[in-house]
Amino acid sequence: MNIIILMQIHELIKARQTGTPKSFAEKLEISSRSLHYYIVFMKTKMNVVILYDKKEETYFYGAECKLCFVNE
Repeated sequence: MNIIILMQIHELIKARQTGTPKSFAEKLEISSRSLHYYIVFMKTKMNVVILYDKKEETYFYGAECKLCFVNE
């Protein structure tokens, strides 16, 4: 897992600006399959609730999500 990509995924999901899975992967410059692996990793290993809104065509957090990638 690339931490930079995880951070980008988090920011785009938080802003509800992911677009479709295909366009989301393109924004991140990764394959759709890689995006799927990142989403599954976040759901299973980081216990994050990630949902997809078909009408708005965006991923979003189904519960409050405060991920911290920097140790301050």
